[in-house]
Amino acid sequence: MSAKTNNLIKEIKNPRVRMAPSPTGYFHIGSARTALFNYLVAKKYNGKFILRIEDTDKERSKPEYEADILDSLKWLGLLWDEGVEVGGSYGPYRQSERLDIYEKYLRELVDKGLAYYCFCSPEELEAKKEEMMSRGEVPRYDGHCRNLTEEEVKKKINDKNPFVIRLKMPEKIITVFDLIRGKVDFDTKLIGDFIIAKDFRSPLYNFSVVIDDHEMQITHVIRGEEHLSNTPKQIALYEALNWTPPIFAHLPLILNPDRSKMSKRFGDVALKDFRKKGYLPEAIVNFLVYLGWHPKEKAGEPINEILTLNEIIEQFDFFRIQKGGAVFNIEKLNWINTEHIKRMPIDELTSHAMPYLKEKFGDALLNDIEFVKKIVELHRTRIKTLAELPEMTSYFFVLPDYDAELLRWQDMSEEEVKNNLDFIYNLLSDLDNQLFTRQQLEAIILPEAEKRGRGKILWPLRVALSGQKNSAGPFEIMEIIGKNETLKRLATAIKKLKENQNNA
Repeated sequence: MSAKTNNLIKEIKNPRVRMAPSPTGYFHIGSARTALFNYLVAKKYNGKFILRIEDTDKERSKPEYEADILDSLKWLGLLWDEGVEVGGSYGPYRQSERLDIYEKYLRELVDKGLAYYCFCSPEELEAKKEEMMSRGEVPRYDGHCRNLTEEEVKKKINDKNPFVIRLKMPEKIITVFDLIRGKVDFDTKLIGDFIIAKDFRSPLYNFSVVIDDHEMQITHVIRGEEHLSNTPKQIALYEALNWTPPIFAHLPLILNPDRSKMSKRFGDVALKDFRKKGYLPEAIVNFLVYLGWHPKEKAGEPINEILTLNEIIEQFDFFRIQKGGAVFNIEKLNWINTEHIKRMPIDELTSHAMPYLKEKFGDALLNDIEFVKKIVELHRTRIKTLAELPEMTSYFFVLPDYDAELLRWQDMSEEEVKNNLDFIYNLLSDLDNQLFTRQQLEAIILPEAEKRGRGKILWPLRVALSGQKNSAGPFEIMEIIGKNETLKRLATAIKKLKENQNNA
């Protein structure tokens, strides 16, 4: 790493960083990681985290996508210090509301001869591109309109010829000192005069982002590696406007398991899809920080991989971010999610679980929050994601209709099954409600199970309580549903067995 880069490292102090998503689709898991690293830099180094919405693409930008961006960041706990909804001294924070600002700088560049009108048609540009490629050259604009006279330009504008605005790219080597990748050189001859606006009210990305970052006093631009190729264009704009560029840092790519760039080929990548599948925001944050970063190891101590956002901030060191791509390992995410589910306080975990339960059962069955907490607590070690809860716990809310044959343990006769359930029913009928606890139930039923056979007692009992082949244990179920519901379900099972015998 160069001496200049080393000097830049020492300057991460009170940074102003930004997240600037485009509302042209649902918030991507890669964007979530970029937001996280910007947030961590702001919090670790006593800075500010700014949220700007880049919505100049009028056709593709939609309000529902912006709403999804804001909701996703809030859900992850990545709250911004300045920006949309919050305000600040450098607004407005939506690009669609900054067109006057962009027009001012576009006219300044054109007036100074640093940018120019280009009247070449798409057909002409495509023909030139193919010609260059046939010669083995990197396709770029050949500067055809660069030296049009003022009179020629005026005539074409008066004739209403369509135009775009291009930057006059100086022929030189532009060096980027990247905090992660080190020194990177770009030959501007391979870039050419690129388009910065479709017209004075329609700026393109590379132009508007430079104006915004300068006006909002952004000190560090932290973004994905796919943006590295944009950096020399942006630096050229900074130089044309006589501004000092921010410090750049490009995060490593997120890779699929086969080490290709992450895509939908390996599953959903919108954050909302991970939410729908029942991942906790704490787990997503914990997982994302390991996509390109790792904490410092302490001699003789194992690394604690399960961290809260506050713990991540405490341990975070920006300069431990790696250059190489980070593989998105769904098994690792599942493991991290299960660990957070196990460790989260029950009130908080139940709050996260409620939307999944309400979607299946509605509000009416969930009025007793203490009842729901007991169910969540019982299953927290049995699930990978919260989306598994409704199916796994459905019998607590509604006993399914099941075949009486399911009550039979191995070669038991129906009469033996019925007699055992009758015995348990009578045993529990005399038990005081206050003693209807797991410990007390075990103390009463297990000795009888040892006499008659554990399977012959516990299997039909559990099936009678759950109506399922697989479920939680009978004592845990009884403690949660209580004496009245337990007896009701036992009576239902006994009735099924009688009806089966009568129909035989």
